[in-house]
Amino acid sequence: MTQYLPANLLALFTARPPIPFKPPPDGLKKRKNETPIIGLTDFLRNFETTAPPPPTKGERREQREERKRQEKKDYADSKLEEKVATWDPHSDTNAVGDPFKTLFVGRIKYETSENKLRREMEAYGPVRNIAIVFNHNSKKPRGYAFVEFEHERDMHSAYKHADGKKIDGRRIVVDVERGRTVKSWRPRRLGGGLGGTRRGGPEDNIRHSGRVDQWEGKERERGGGEDRDRDRERDRSERRERGDRDRDREEKRKRSRSPRDRKDRDRDRERRRDRDRGDRDKDRERSDRGDRDKDRDRERSDRDRDRGDREKRDRGESRDRRRDRDERREEEYGGDAPPSGNGEKNHYDNEFPYRSAEDGEIKQEEVEQNNYHVADQRAEEGDDDYYQ
Repeated sequence: MTQYLPANLLALFTARPPIPFKPPPDGLKKRKNETPIIGLTDFLRNFETTAPPPPTKGERREQREERKRQEKKDYADSKLEEKVATWDPHSDTNAVGDPFKTLFVGRIKYETSENKLRREMEAYGPVRNIAIVFNHNSKKPRGYAFVEFEHERDMHSAYKHADGKKIDGRRIVVDVERGRTVKSWRPRRLGGGLGGTRRGGPEDNIRHSGRVDQWEGKERERGGGEDRDRDRERDRSERRERGDRDRDREEKRKRSRSPRDRKDRDRDRERRRDRDRGDRDKDRERSDRGDRDKDRDRERSDRDRDRGDREKRDRGESRDRRRDRDERREEEYGGDAPPSGNGEKNHYDNEFPYRSAEDGEIKQEEVEQNNYHVADQRAEEGDDDYYQ
């Protein structure tokens, strides 16, 4: 079929001419591996003749952290030794005044002013100077001060009585100035100080200062339970206010969430509303049940009172009927009427004995009336068993 194609298409199916032969170049006639294959004897001179070095192990993460911690501790100890060697409290330009008349006051509230501290300390004697220590960089108080009194006895009085005193709602600690009075004394920033709240790690420190127990013991001796309760109530109110602020902050954060979160919040609000409605229904049902019980008790008491009034009224009517019968007997018998005293046997027993309607002699109404009058007569004479 290809012979019928046009010349231009038939040329596409024409076979190519054969590849012409060309002789190989001269470089390929050589052998590729000219080096002869030999054994390992020639390589033995390259081996080491000495013992190999000891193997090195990699450092684990715990070991690396421990090494860095130890390096930091060694660096801090070296710096501390340098500071201790150069520390001299007597050459401090800020430490002025008589050290034996100066009182150290710590744990002062940051908002406490110098005038407030002076008024509190002047209760023990005249104050010459007050130096509140500030931070050099931030210019904020560091929470302690040095108070110099006019007389040494006033400083001793404040040292004895001002420890644990509350200034602006916070208890202070007092001590003598040990920097210029004790030879081997070092401040806390140089590894010294008193107390055990900053000895080192959490396993070395104590939870609270030992002065707290002393303050509480003094309050118990002075009867300061009311002050302690007032302080606890103030702390409780402060915690409550902080909790309210946290809840408000959480509510604001929830309001700023996505629509999906708002939808979940609305669903939670509906659930709380339904739960509150159910609780109100239960309370209403409980109160209605209590009202019904009260009404039932009131009706029972009214019914008992009506029954007692009815019995009293019936007893009064029977007494009136008995009086009428006695008057009729007086008119009928005259002076020969049988006596109605507390005899051995009542005259009603002879004339109106207890009988039943089975005898056929009297009617049932007469029997009941007769028995009722006999019972009233016996009750009047002191025999109450007839009414039981």
